[in-house]
Amino acid sequence: MQFSDVVQSRRSAGKFIPDTPISQAELDEIFQLVKYAPSAFNLQHTKYVAVTDPQVKHKVYEAASRQHKVRTASAAILVLGDLDAYQSAAEINEGLLHLGILNKQEYDMTVQSITDFYQQRGETFRREDAIRNASLSAMLLMLIAKDKGWDSCPIIGFDPEMMREALHVPDHLVPAMLIAVGKEDLDGQRPRGYRKPVGEFVIQNGF
Repeated sequence: MQFSDVVQSRRSAGKFIPDTPISQAELDEIFQLVKYAPSAFNLQHTKYVAVTDPQVKHKVYEAASRQHKVRTASAAILVLGDLDAYQSAAEINEGLLHLGILNKQEYDMTVQSITDFYQQRGETFRREDAIRNASLSAMLLMLIAKDKGWDSCPIIGFDPEMMREALHVPDHLVPAMLIAVGKEDLDGQRPRGYRKPVGEFVIQNGF
């Protein structure tokens, strides 16, 4: 499909065709492209827990208030933002140092400025930025999945602590959303909801 077709045909699936497995190879293809999502300072804040095992997925289903679309999805993917992503600035930029793109002084300044940026703004900002960057990555995942013939639905209706416990999520990772992925069951699908005209949500050059 053309990119515009992917964007216009992607919808939040209300239900999925049960017992439609997605292979590890297919998930890997999606994530190999997801890694190109933008992130602040290239820190790549996003972590994913891709759940396909039926027993584990049942725990996710319970944590998501027993939503039918989670139970019937081929995969339930928890999207997480890393509060401590800035701590990997040295490692992420090390390649640029070894390639000579950054000299040692530039490398040290880059790492220090990123570290200062997050530490000075505090925990609330780090949480907001973790979720912000994870959301950018999640949107790309849904578009890639659609391009590869898979439907999806982003979900915020879940108990974060139950989800943490079910998937053993470390404390420094913040749940941003859950994405159900599968083949949409089109039986009884409703027309797409109202979309505002551009003039209602785009303001040129300020209010």
